[in-house]
Amino acid sequence: MARTPVRVLAGVALLTVAAPTLSAAPARAEDGAGATVQCEITDPSLPELSGLVVGADGTMLAINDGGDQVAVHVIDPACQVTGVHTADVDPYDPEDLAVGPDGTVWLADTGDNNAVRETVALLALRPDGSTGVHRLVYPDGPRDAEALLIAPDGTPYVVTKEVFGSSDVYRPVAALEADGTVGLVEVASVDLTLTGTPGGPVGRAGQLLVTGGAVAPDGHALALRTYTDAYVWPLVGSDVVAALAAEPVRVALPNSPQGEAISFSADGSALVVASEGLPSAVTVVPVPTGTAPADATGASDGSLTDVLTESDDGVSPVAAGLTAAVVATLALWVVGRWRRRGSAPGGPPRG
Repeated sequence: MARTPVRVLAGVALLTVAAPTLSAAPARAEDGAGATVQCEITDPSLPELSGLVVGADGTMLAINDGGDQVAVHVIDPACQVTGVHTADVDPYDPEDLAVGPDGTVWLADTGDNNAVRETVALLALRPDGSTGVHRLVYPDGPRDAEALLIAPDGTPYVVTKEVFGSSDVYRPVAALEADGTVGLVEVASVDLTLTGTPGGPVGRAGQLLVTGGAVAPDGHALALRTYTDAYVWPLVGSDVVAALAAEPVRVALPNSPQGEAISFSADGSALVVASEGLPSAVTVVPVPTGTAPADATGASDGSLTDVLTESDDGVSPVAAGLTAAVVATLALWVVGRWRRRGSAPGGPPRG
């Protein structure tokens, strides 16, 4: 859900004071020139769009932030919802979405605004219609994370959301276990700095908070986004750690109220981004020079509708500063959204 924890609000207040000491944004910067709005999502079932994947035929998969039920929405290139798949899994706070090399749809149930979860989870929705809950535990205590990267070899990477811009990258220490728990190990970090790009719900702090991730369909690049900017790294093979050790290219994204969703286009030549809130513009942003695929003239083989087999009813089963008044308003908003219902994989009881 659209929640802002107290620790983020505290970070916002500190950033107001500390901002002059922060350095300029890393790497080469692009202004997002050529960005175009493909269409607008207006369906009331997607008010908090958080995860997005674009298929070879332009079909998109999307999830809402949070919620008490797994629901993967199938969206056509005109932004019309054509199907919704629900699974018999009780999530805690899903934040991101990715499709693995075998066609499995992965949901990152890694949201933990208040840093209270003993474990987080990756939820697997497989092409054969089966599901899996794979629990993960951090080596250094609870972390909030909203970005998932699935490498071309299928290895998952979780990227944390840090108010001061130093996000940690974790991967499992062993193969995921069905209905079991596997440890995570920190393998990299991503250091972001203030960019001046407007957007997001928390002022300048939004320029530092990683809210989504994506890997290009052909594996040539990976991307992370904040509320305001996208960062793109060339990727060789499945070596995500080596990729993140290099300097990325930063792309200023169009101003949006709460931008969390990011995908590569089917041919890898552009980023596709969207925001929470309705209507939500699905915006296509060209990939910066030097990170585009060598041949971006054709779509990759297969499509999301091929990967996700249809059920008998035709629906895919896997188918600078802030004022005190603003901070106070946000704090009241947090209190109003503090309580959650039920219990969840990898999370404490809610309610």
